[in-house]
Amino acid sequence: MSSAPPHLRTTTPDLEGHLEYFAELGVTGVRLDPIWRERPADRRATVAVYASEREALAAIRDDLGPCTRCKLHTLGRKQIVFGVGNPNADLMFVGEAPGADEDIQGEPFVGRAGQLLTKIIEAIGMKREDVYIANVIKCRPPGNRNPEPDEVEQCEPFLFRQIDSIKPKVIVALGKFAAQSLLRTSDPITRLRGREFKYRDAILMPTYHPAYLLRTPSAKRDVWEDMKRVKTLLSEK
Repeated sequence: MSSAPPHLRTTTPDLEGHLEYFAELGVTGVRLDPIWRERPADRRATVAVYASEREALAAIRDDLGPCTRCKLHTLGRKQIVFGVGNPNADLMFVGEAPGADEDIQGEPFVGRAGQLLTKIIEAIGMKREDVYIANVIKCRPPGNRNPEPDEVEQCEPFLFRQIDSIKPKVIVALGKFAAQSLLRTSDPITRLRGREFKYRDAILMPTYHPAYLLRTPSAKRDVWEDMKRVKTLLSEK
């Protein structure tokens, strides 16, 4: 019989994997306000109807189109990976860029790192469909290299529009690149991780990328502490 607390129990087929992950987790800040972190003053004050948020995201995707704004469309990307999840989510995750699996399937975080992210979401009593998941850029860089400044410059306005449409309470930046890009800093993730920043009417918290956790399982405990804080922030806002 599992000793996991009730809110961490699951009836999914990979029950044992979830419980092993929670066991590894040990389950038993500064806020800055530069202008570019703020929502534009003329944005809609609120979106009252759930469907209109979905429509707003659809309009952003339409504006993005097939996208030839940067060189990535010439470097082997198969498709644009826009984002997925609840258009009215209180919690949003932002990663770096699509990988090979994401480029094939057209959805962010669907490979091994994505499977781990799903477990992290479930560890705080939520489901993947409860949150929204996106990346700083929407096309896979060749060889999974880091996105380059010109690529980020062309793509991030669409991410900002996604954030402003969804209006999450908390944004989790997954990994060094996402955190540094969103916060306009060169600070290492070890310094940023677990801190809280005001960001476009939300609280942004950087944490380690799930791919890093696959390589460094000992860091899972730090992510668990970050996610417990995220859960508290969601309950407070």
